[in-house]
Amino acid sequence: MTAQLIDGKSVALSIREEIATEIAQIQNDQPDFKPTLAIIQVGKREDSNTYVRMKRKAAVEANIDAQFIHFDNGDTVTEQEILEKIDALNADPQVHGIIVQLPLPKNLDEDKITSAVLATKDVDGFGPFNIGELNKRNGHPHFLPCTPKGIIELLSRYNVELKGANSVVIGRSDIVGGPVAELLKSGNSTVTVLHSYSKDIPKYLKDADIVIVAIGKPGFVRGEWFEGNNKECVVIDVGTNYIEDKTRKSGMRCVGDVEFDEVKKHVKLITHVPGGVGPMTVAMLMQNTLVAAKKTLHQDGPIFSILPLNLETPVPSDYEISRKQKPKEITQIASEAGLLPSEFEPYGSTKGKIKLDILNRLQDKTNGKYILVTGITPTPLGEGKSTTTVGLAQALGAHLNKKVYANVRQPSMGPTFGIKGGAAGGGYSQVIPMDEFNLHVTGDIHAISMANNLLAAAIDTRMFHESTQKDAPLYRRLVPTAKDGSRKFTKSMLRRLEKLGINKTDPNELTEEEISKFARLNIDPETITWRRVVDCNDRFLRGITIGEAPTERGFTRKTGFDISVASECMAILALCNSLEDMRERLGKIVVGANKETGEPVTCEDIGCAGAMTALLKDAIKPNVMQTLEGTPVLVHAGPFANISIGASSVLADKIALKLTGTTADASKELQEKNAGYVITEAGFDFTMGGERFINIKCRSSGLVPDVIIIVATVRALKVHGGGPEVKAGAPLPKEYTVENLDLLRKGCANLVKHIENAKQYNLPVVVAINKMSSDTDKEHDIIREESLKAGASEAIVSNHWEEGGKGAVDLAQGVIRVAHNESNSDFKFLYETDTGLSIEDKITKIAQSMYGAKDVEFLPEAQKKIELYKKQGFSNLPICIAKTQYSLSHDASLKGVPTGFTFPIRDIRIASGANYLYALAAEIQTIPGLPTHCGFMNIEVNDDGEIEGMF
Repeated sequence: MTAQLIDGKSVALSIREEIATEIAQIQNDQPDFKPTLAIIQVGKREDSNTYVRMKRKAAVEANIDAQFIHFDNGDTVTEQEILEKIDALNADPQVHGIIVQLPLPKNLDEDKITSAVLATKDVDGFGPFNIGELNKRNGHPHFLPCTPKGIIELLSRYNVELKGANSVVIGRSDIVGGPVAELLKSGNSTVTVLHSYSKDIPKYLKDADIVIVAIGKPGFVRGEWFEGNNKECVVIDVGTNYIEDKTRKSGMRCVGDVEFDEVKKHVKLITHVPGGVGPMTVAMLMQNTLVAAKKTLHQDGPIFSILPLNLETPVPSDYEISRKQKPKEITQIASEAGLLPSEFEPYGSTKGKIKLDILNRLQDKTNGKYILVTGITPTPLGEGKSTTTVGLAQALGAHLNKKVYANVRQPSMGPTFGIKGGAAGGGYSQVIPMDEFNLHVTGDIHAISMANNLLAAAIDTRMFHESTQKDAPLYRRLVPTAKDGSRKFTKSMLRRLEKLGINKTDPNELTEEEISKFARLNIDPETITWRRVVDCNDRFLRGITIGEAPTERGFTRKTGFDISVASECMAILALCNSLEDMRERLGKIVVGANKETGEPVTCEDIGCAGAMTALLKDAIKPNVMQTLEGTPVLVHAGPFANISIGASSVLADKIALKLTGTTADASKELQEKNAGYVITEAGFDFTMGGERFINIKCRSSGLVPDVIIIVATVRALKVHGGGPEVKAGAPLPKEYTVENLDLLRKGCANLVKHIENAKQYNLPVVVAINKMSSDTDKEHDIIREESLKAGASEAIVSNHWEEGGKGAVDLAQGVIRVAHNESNSDFKFLYETDTGLSIEDKITKIAQSMYGAKDVEFLPEAQKKIELYKKQGFSNLPICIAKTQYSLSHDASLKGVPTGFTFPIRDIRIASGANYLYALAAEIQTIPGLPTHCGFMNIEVNDDGEIEGMF
């Protein structure tokens, strides 16, 4: 009998072709699917070079991308360098498998380096996890070792039955002998493991069905050992040995552990060396890489590990609910949400920041669905926009298994300690931990305050020095000579010179006239618009006099404070698209005008923009937190909703939209199936927050919402229907706790106006009816009826406050329907900025179309500012109108849908860095005051260091 040759080379080729075909099929639906194998080689060993070439060639044939990382300085490379590279590859989602070519130079710890490869990328199958799981009963390794796996595959392809077979494994190494014995046993073979010290090896071969030899000794297994074996034995030779052969050019020949020519006379099947197991090892490496890549595809399993809610009735206070829920580690939230470790900076265990370079990695992704949450005109009873934002995100992520982010503003501590309370949502739909959310988060508002006040100090200081020094000494101090005798302009100074038309870069070359023009900003104190800020409702800072100390030599000036979140720095943080964009915007801030020319004086002129950027370089990174049910939340920026845009940041939205997006080249069906959702909120009602969101924020970002949600409650609509006055903390009149259909239907006019306003942008609208326990079905029916009549696509009751995400599932399903079935392709702005519309025209358009005003009155101060901004070239900027949130009009007492009123504009200010003008209506304040009974009065810290009393 002469054995049939087991052709490992041919089988390996077939496997590579099968792999290439499967990859191509997957790529039909997911074009960006590209299995990638990283091969690390250290040193210049010729045998390693050969093996690496084989693997790279096989990868090409299998349609696998092979990244080759070669540390050719094997004697000098450090373990740390290699480990850092492995860490980077572990963190790279585009790399699916990693192998370290062995052996490594003796100066390196081979076990330490190979063990550093993630188990989920250990496609060699030799890492401690995979080997440990293979040897454990009922273990689940991610990958089988390539050579043992290749042996079993060869046996399978040649129809060798394992079940019941007597298998002999000669060799007990951790690389082949041990693992292949485990695989044979798992195939229900009876396995005997022998080694070089085993006695009477031929005896075991007489009754063997399968013999696998991996002992590392050329010709160790003799042909006569199989004499008398009548079982049509199969021999797999794993040996790779080089012996002297003078007939070969190299002088060496590769042979196995089996005396091939003699053994083949006595067995049925046999492998040859080379061409047997070797090619199969490489083929299995490719197969494992494909397996690793397929595991990264979207699966039907849960995206997020969900935190269960222990719902209680009656619903406890917000801080009690928050405190009872143990958050997931923020690194787990980040990982589940699609962030790489290299893109995430933890701030403790419950918060962290996202690095902006994530946008480079995700730049080829499509955007997820963009959902804007707004409300009806607010009342003291509240409508629950933040609660709805969080509840909807919980419903999508925790109950419908969708990729989702809730994007919310960071709350100011002014309202938190005043009357409004926190902004984390409420009931069972909250951002947690709510105390950390409502207080410092990661310190972004403090950074804003510092940057703002640095510029304020710089303005007054510059005016002081200009008033007390002549041109020459002023210039010498502005552009000093260094110790080495050199003298140079800063970046801001060079920009100022360019603005002045001075084409010089050597400070010593300026003429006296140029020195005067450069050094003197000549700021007119009456035109200064930049005020100091504090994140506190301190009404006594609304008007102050500065410079009272004798050291200021009588240089006094009347000014005042704004609340920190009203700072233009905060608006810039919310609207910028990158760190570079933020730097440019900060430089463009106009702080006043030149006394003589009337030209605007900017932050760049003062030389402060670089330092302000340094103060905000971490604040620009969005913060990551989580909901009560463990879905991700981005908390970023907090521009005041009365006098600024009242929305979270453009950068947070852009990052979240990419993270919830899909591959641009994927089929439309797959894009629709895998699209995620970004739920973001605009402050107050649609007519304020939504209007600014679209006309200012969307202009900056280039994004357009897919759906607008307008949140309404029965109780709040009754206020707009003419119900009795309500006050925070006072018992509710019975009209709000019992069914009153007439009062409700009248109040629905306010909701209808907001729907009509939203429809002016040609965007689909969903009304979220935020359920209260006193509501009736008939009341909900009226809201639904009026909403659909006004043009809303859906009007859905949601009970997320009492039930968390489960209570918002119907709302989530409605949002999904509208987002996928209706289009935003006909979107339009309320007004254009590049068609020559005047400042007055744009303000009038907003007041008449959004608020229902008949006319707009521009008071003298506003007229004066309009003329100034026209002269300075700012007429084309969009408009933000600062007004009361409690009415569509400027008068907080006018509920419902007032009409026929004259809308007064008392002042207009510029936010040139944020790229808008803001008009102040009536008596709107830029820093709130505290009530008699303040929120801070209820707050305490218990003996365990937990904050209590926050609401």
